[in-house]
Amino acid sequence: MKIDRCPACLKQGVETYCNPCLKKIFDDRKVNHLLDFTRPEFNSAKLERNYRLSISGIQIKHSLKLENNKLVLTEKDGEYILKPIPNGVFKNLTQVPYNEHLTMQIANQIYKIDTAINAIVFFADEEPAYITKRFDRRKDGTKLLQEDFAQIAGRTEETNGQNYKYDFSYEEIAELMRRHIKPYQIEIEKYFRVIIFNYLFSNGDAHLKNFSLYRNEEYGDYLLTKFYDLLNTSLHVPAETDLALDLFKDNFETIAYKAGSKYTKPDFEEFAKRIGISQNRYEKVYYEMLDQSSFVKAVIDSSLLQSDLKEVYYESYVDRLERLKK
Repeated sequence: MKIDRCPACLKQGVETYCNPCLKKIFDDRKVNHLLDFTRPEFNSAKLERNYRLSISGIQIKHSLKLENNKLVLTEKDGEYILKPIPNGVFKNLTQVPYNEHLTMQIANQIYKIDTAINAIVFFADEEPAYITKRFDRRKDGTKLLQEDFAQIAGRTEETNGQNYKYDFSYEEIAELMRRHIKPYQIEIEKYFRVIIFNYLFSNGDAHLKNFSLYRNEEYGDYLLTKFYDLLNTSLHVPAETDLALDLFKDNFETIAYKAGSKYTKPDFEEFAKRIGISQNRYEKVYYEMLDQSSFVKAVIDSSLLQSDLKEVYYESYVDRLERLKK
């Protein structure tokens, strides 16, 4: 399959991964963007696990590793996770890999959010898939101690029902962070930035399991992991909620929210105050997040997303941007 841009960073004028991306993603090995196996072969492989997504029913994931500069399916010692086009009844599912890749690239390239390293690959029949490099493994292959916030909060489907990942708030996640993270003031700003990002880019599926902590072995404390599973869910679920979780606990609503039923600037200002971010730091982070529209448009235009959805994607971003300027 011929392409005219890097299917990782989206740099124009190259026919596969550019050299900086080969180094970052594949440890400088000459990996091609076309896999040696087809989607049916992938589907018939023994699965590592099934993973349920709210926008796509059951999505199959599988581990990959590099052998002789080729990505191959593996049941152990996986270095990458492959996510193909999901099954389900929602809209534009063929574009999910491109959507997630674009959203993750915007987060990292423009907003300097520490995201999981990712790219697009293509099956041998040229069907696209999303690939992400695992960040829960050390170089020697051993696993980092890592827990998502559903685990940290002690919430499971058995104890809290089917909506256990959603019946919570971002304020309560911050409270758990304060309890477990020593450099809280540093990590909470990263978290605040991602909450704004998810709102700007219509990610209605940033639930408890999509935020995690890992143990920093050097200092023995806990920090936020790289961020992952960022995508614009409104392309697939037009009636998706503005955010997966409520901003505030205990059903609190600001006067501004009561007036318009939409989160706007007063909500995020109140949220920042409640989670311990000073007014000066709040203003710095908040206005940085609103000052990137020209760069956002450029990355969307260079993405692999189909043309009509590029427009929908950008329009949804502009709509949220205008809300946050109020």
